Amino acid sequence: MKTVSPLRRRYFRFSNRISLRVKQGIFAYAAKFRVSREITENFMRSVPLWIASACVGGVAVLYASLFARAEAAGLNLVAKKPWLIFFLAPASFIAAWYCVHRFAPMARGSGIPQISAALEISGTNAQSGVERLLGLRVLVLKILSSCLLVFGGGAVGREGPTIQISGALFRFMDRITPSHWPMYSEKVLLLTGGAAGLAAAFNTPLGGIVFAIEELSKLHFSSFRTTLLTGVIISGFAAQMLLGPYLYLGYPRVAGNSLSLIWFVVLTAVFSGLAGAALSRLILGFLMIMRRLDSDIKKMIVAGMLGLAMACLAYFFSPTVLGSGKEIMVSLLFTGDTPSEYTMPMRFFGPLLSFISGGAGGIFAPALAGGASLGAVIAGAAGISPEQTNVLILTGMVGFLTGITRSPFTSAILVLEMTDRHSVIFYLMLASLIGMASAWFVSREPFYESLKKMYLGEVLDASLAKQKKSGRA
Repeated sequence: MKTVSPLRRRYFRFSNRISLRVKQGIFAYAAKFRVSREITENFMRSVPLWIASACVGGVAVLYASLFARAEAAGLNLVAKKPWLIFFLAPASFIAAWYCVHRFAPMARGSGIPQISAALEISGTNAQSGVERLLGLRVLVLKILSSCLLVFGGGAVGREGPTIQISGALFRFMDRITPSHWPMYSEKVLLLTGGAAGLAAAFNTPLGGIVFAIEELSKLHFSSFRTTLLTGVIISGFAAQMLLGPYLYLGYPRVAGNSLSLIWFVVLTAVFSGLAGAALSRLILGFLMIMRRLDSDIKKMIVAGMLGLAMACLAYFFSPTVLGSGKEIMVSLLFTGDTPSEYTMPMRFFGPLLSFISGGAGGIFAPALAGGASLGAVIAGAAGISPEQTNVLILTGMVGFLTGITRSPFTSAILVLEMTDRHSVIFYLMLASLIGMASAWFVSREPFYESLKKMYLGEVLDASLAKQKKSGRA
């Protein structure tokens, strides 16, 4: 049985006493003005959620700033002295792996499978497993490891990690709220946290809502729609108050009024869906191989070798393999530059090497960059206008992301909100549908579902081992 320190016991006793008096005072005030008890309880229940949502917006902005600075610093060093990549990449990959492996193993990877696994076991006896998935230590190591990885040129994003960070913040608020205070269920809070995290990371509130419904939720929508909307709104407002209103990718020029363009959209969606599914299947395959390594030294050596492989690709082929890929998307959409023959392969192998290294980092931004480069290649081969090229770039982004996540609504809505291009919404929806269908031929099980099962197995095995150890004691 887990022991509680005297200081922690005194804190909970004091906070419960204070919360009870505050609660009694609120009910007395409400009775004075004849406000119903149900309305008062709903208000009190919402206060911790509002605070957590505001915290998510602030932390998401701070994390975005740290991540962007780390990425820019690494790329600037390599631009000045390209040979530095042979030292920078292996060292950063090893450091990113060591941080999560030593201090918080569940902080590795994207973060979306972790919050899905936490939702799966929330409300059961496996609360220690939820702590391993969404503890405050995970939050800190997620930020540190992903910044180290992208500093060394890792092709990872911050959006998936922001979702896990948001879930950890919501769970922390649930834990520190006194027991006398009315609260939503842990499952509803985690679900709201995931949606708020994506909304704050991309500035895409609709995408956050659709993501929670399509990717995370197994509940009936009516049971959490109010909390979901509230969390997304407050976290989004908090992020906008710090950054101002912005679009993740800006306002690209598009022209989608040609019927002949539909065939190129279909072609782009097919290839990008296949490529996304192939990437996810390769990542899963290599992760299984990494799990079979029987020593930490071997895992560390492999992480260093993966970093060295990234360095070789960047030095001998193209530096477009480095970083999250956002700059590549912006360049393709707004400058009209034709990607080199290496851009698409680099944006495929870069995320593969980075993700299997064992550090923290998301797949959303790298997937979007891979799809954008594929769409630009097809548009260049077809010789179509720049405005229609942008349609194929956006189409490739949707198809590639759908091929990995198997969440067509989320993919289409995210790209739509990132660019505010409502005139091509039907092309994006068509791309998500075709990307979903083509990905099915490569891999039947969604990427995040496979990772969720992997993390669930690990945390449940750890919980069982801990119970056996305490039983022997």
